[in-house]
Amino acid sequence: MLLTTPPIGWLVLLIVLLAVEAVTLGLTTIWFAGGAAAAFVAALIGANLTVQIAVFVVLSLVLLIVTRPLAVRYMQKDHVRTNADSLIGRHALVTEEINNLDQTGEVKIADVGWMARSRREADIIPVGGRVRICAIEGVKLIVEEIKEEN
Repeated sequence: MLLTTPPIGWLVLLIVLLAVEAVTLGLTTIWFAGGAAAAFVAALIGANLTVQIAVFVVLSLVLLIVTRPLAVRYMQKDHVRTNADSLIGRHALVTEEINNLDQTGEVKIADVGWMARSRREADIIPVGGRVRICAIEGVKLIVEEIKEEN
């Protein structure tokens, strides 16, 4: 009988959602916990069940849509890129002709040789060419030639 009263039901839901968030730390249920807390307050002041449910749904969605991107950005501000990730966007020198059809190509960046493939299948980039690193696929750098303008 105790769980059938709306305030207690919302309080139990709030506690469960906070416990799940504390265990996972994944920013998944915290937004719904906020909605449950608001619905709990609405139940305490005497709002009917329809209003309580509407408060829960609307506030949960607003919190999810508005604050989640900010929270994720804040939590990832100290994210350290790996050495490989830090190569993306940098320039390299072609040390072996890059030809995707022949599956050949190597570039040198920071005195380290990397296997390389062109971003566009048909492009052939000669030795001595300058390239920009676009992505990393496995142990290969995906590059595009930097065209020098006169």
